[in-house]
Amino acid sequence: MSGSHADMSKHVKMYLGVLSALFVCTILTVYASTVNMGHATNMTVALLIAAFKASLVAMIFMHLKWEGSKIIWITLALCALFFSLLLFLPMLTTTGLPASTVYSSWG
Repeated sequence: MSGSHADMSKHVKMYLGVLSALFVCTILTVYASTVNMGHATNMTVALLIAAFKASLVAMIFMHLKWEGSKIIWITLALCALFFSLLLFLPMLTTTGLPASTVYSSWG
């Protein structure tokens, strides 16, 4: 019974550490949005912080850190690659347009 309590205490400390890291990263995201580094750089910094926060949640709260199966990691990597492609695809299609182009769907 005492071993079970020590194991639970270790997990609670880890969860609280991840929670505090998520709070710090959220504060960093808000601070980074107030600093003018250029639109593309601000978006990149925000996406990097968000990706780090998502990986913390996936690794610890979803218990992927202790997953041993390679097929799960391969599937996760393919999903991340496809998601990245979907994020950057609109950027690739609008880079050749003039700066005065108005994007609207109503003609």
